Amino acid sequence: MHKFLIASSLSVLLTAGAGAAFASGDDDLRINAPRDQWLSIPQVTEKYKAEGYDVRQVKVEDGAYEIYAIDKDGHRIEAYVHPVTGEMLKSDRDD
Repeated sequence: MHKFLIASSLSVLLTAGAGAAFASGDDDLRINAPRDQWLSIPQVTEKYKAEGYDVRQVKVEDGAYEIYAIDKDGHRIEAYVHPVTGEMLKSDRDD
């Protein structure tokens, strides 16, 4: 019984640790950052407007900001942005 509890506890800790780390897949970006460290939606919007994007919508998705915008070339983009740094992590462009 004691070995089972240790194995179960270890499994839970490993799973929790993996979830806390930045994990990315084709459809999934997850960032575990405390909300009090996040940039505000207006700050993210202004950052990307200053870079030439016509920002249409910003929302929270999987622990990151998801931005819908028009880029400098007139293409629609969907981008995932780090909520603390404002760095663009992933973007898809409609051609």
